[in-house]
Amino acid sequence: MIRTFQTHIIRRQEELTGKLWNFTPLQGERAGKTMAVHTPSCWETYPGFGLYRGEGRYSTSLEASGNIRLEFKGVSHTASVFFDGEKIAGHYNAYTSFSAVIQGLEKGIHTLEVVADNRFSPESALHVPNDYMSYGGISRPVILEQIGDVFIERLNVTPFKKDGKWTLSAALSVENLGAETDIDVRLCCADKILDFTSPLKKGRNILEAVMDFDSVSEWSPENPVLYKISAQLLRNGIPADDFIDRFGFRTISIEGNRILLNGKPVYIKGVCRHEDHPQYGCALPFSAMAYDLSIIRDLGANSVRTAHYPNDEVFLDLCDELGILVWEENHARGLSLEQMQNPNFKIQAEQVTREMVEQHYNHPSIYIWGILNECASDTEFGRECYARQFEIIRTMDPSRPCSSASCKFKTDICFGLPDVVSYNIYPKWYHDTPADEYLKDLYDWVQNSTEGKGKPFLVTEIGAGGLYGYRTPYATKWSEEFQAETLKAQLEAVLSFSECSGVYIWQFCDVRISEEWWGIRPRTMNNKGIVDEYRRQKLCYDTVKRLFSR
Repeated sequence: MIRTFQTHIIRRQEELTGKLWNFTPLQGERAGKTMAVHTPSCWETYPGFGLYRGEGRYSTSLEASGNIRLEFKGVSHTASVFFDGEKIAGHYNAYTSFSAVIQGLEKGIHTLEVVADNRFSPESALHVPNDYMSYGGISRPVILEQIGDVFIERLNVTPFKKDGKWTLSAALSVENLGAETDIDVRLCCADKILDFTSPLKKGRNILEAVMDFDSVSEWSPENPVLYKISAQLLRNGIPADDFIDRFGFRTISIEGNRILLNGKPVYIKGVCRHEDHPQYGCALPFSAMAYDLSIIRDLGANSVRTAHYPNDEVFLDLCDELGILVWEENHARGLSLEQMQNPNFKIQAEQVTREMVEQHYNHPSIYIWGILNECASDTEFGRECYARQFEIIRTMDPSRPCSSASCKFKTDICFGLPDVVSYNIYPKWYHDTPADEYLKDLYDWVQNSTEGKGKPFLVTEIGAGGLYGYRTPYATKWSEEFQAETLKAQLEAVLSFSECSGVYIWQFCDVRISEEWWGIRPRTMNNKGIVDEYRRQKLCYDTVKRLFSR
């Protein structure tokens, strides 16, 4: 099901996933043995492949001719794509999409192969053994599109208010595979139509336009109104291509130490969520995503932090529709200075950041961009990396604030860079300091000793571990009782701290971690979920719901 809400009327689309493909592991005792598997999927969910690290080849056949565009929504970790035996694309990073264009294809049946690789290697700076599972496979849809010589690659829109009225700035990315030409463009949104003509050079062209609106409804968590915007290309009055997407009229701004949505302060009551499920790995179907969000809303939460990578655009679509605010984060978690000094780090991290912002730009639910969770923000080299990525985001999207979640207690030197100061803290879990004392001490240090003074302050992780079903009257660590009591004390401290702009609980559900990771985790899982991996409620569920619903 193509639910990336981007749809086409003129351009023919076909989802190649959502059916059986052939899967062949290329290493291990089963190397070379082919089996039929459903897609999208992670091979860790196939019988006998729960711990497989290596390469896997997926293959299918398709019928096509002329010019085609293949879009891959997510392949983990790296992808090599072959069409009729010839390599046409390669991509690093599981959590952003990439595409390939083939011109002048002869009509007939063709073979598509995707070789995915989930191994850890010195060439990979971001996919490293970590406190979450790095899955392998075609984890998100693959789309086939029939295109002409001129087609729309992307349409990004930025709503803003001017003199009390809404204005929309549109940037249209148009690919021209042929010779230089002129193209007629028609933009339609909320009963407004804008026509203009533009010259096209060969290759990529960015066409810009502005539309004014007299009366539209604002997007907000209470009233998540979405508008469609369509762009159509015409040659000599004949439609050549089109593109349709959704967005919301809303603004995000910073005023003093507060985050404003449509000019009004917003308080975050959120959860951190990994894309992880024992049945699906990171390839959650629509129904599982929707079920997660129904639980999150029942908890009284109004926000989700996409830890620690860009999420499936279907999940973001749902957040747009339900009015759930999203902190979306690039892919990097807990990297040491040595890991950040990997020669590929800057290239790979900046690529992921650019792809995240470009591809998810139109989602009104995303109110802030996050980068480099718990990386080496206490070092000069780390500061250079943070500064560069914030620069990239602000250049691409000045309409949203940006931040980074830190765990460097009183040693972080990067708080002059983000718009929002964000901290991950675990009082009464990793240390015995009472939550209220720890939070006040940390906040006072930020205000009195760092460049973060006066900025909004978020607690982006707080929580404790609890093993589902482990009950004890002694409320010892790892029991559900201890987790509930600890979360109660933590949340009461944060929610009563008036200088704080909100909190994200770590985490929504229990998740697998990499077997190769150095950390000690019972069940080889991060067990800090409010619900377990099967979404069964722990004792802390009612505690969170009660405190979030105040």
